Amino acid sequence: MSTNDSHRARLAELVNELAVVHGQVTLASGLESDFYVDMRRATLHHEAAPLIGHVMLDMLEEVGLWPDEVTAVGGLTMGADPVATAMLHAAASRGLDLDAFVVRKAAKDHGMKRRIEGPAVEGRQVVVLEDTSTTGGSPLEAVAALREAGAQVLAVAVVVDRDTGARERVEAAGLPYYAALGLEDLGLA
Repeated sequence: MSTNDSHRARLAELVNELAVVHGQVTLASGLESDFYVDMRRATLHHEAAPLIGHVMLDMLEEVGLWPDEVTAVGGLTMGADPVATAMLHAAASRGLDLDAFVVRKAAKDHGMKRRIEGPAVEGRQVVVLEDTSTTGGSPLEAVAALREAGAQVLAVAVVVDRDTGARERVEAAGLPYYAALGLEDLGLA
């Protein structure tokens, strides 16, 4: 078992323990589900957050995007924010550079009036993140904003894929879609 396999296994345990809530819920997409994955309970947790950073970096490395291609990661606020921060810190702990950015739902109407916060993304190769994705709508909204800002979006990467159409929608938009964990990893499939 590689280090990443043991990190993924421990992350799956933590997500299952901290973030999976059983019971009937209506998701942001409008879909009904008998469970909810409240990822902020994991992405902001003292043990799970660092694991998320390392597992996500390892996943991007396995598919050949990091550290040679990707220079920044982020996505639509707020689900992507702690994931991007965890990855930034994980990269720094390895002595490597990786910037993070935040895509606002709308540009600020004051100050710099920016939609994308953090280091400039123009001309950079980036990966769009999400903590968990149902339909792929949030990551694709971030992709559009980043392309408008001049970034080259290489892929979409999520911590947990709910297997409810996000992968298909992102891939139909012409982007690779990577997930660190699926429903099977959480015992939900």
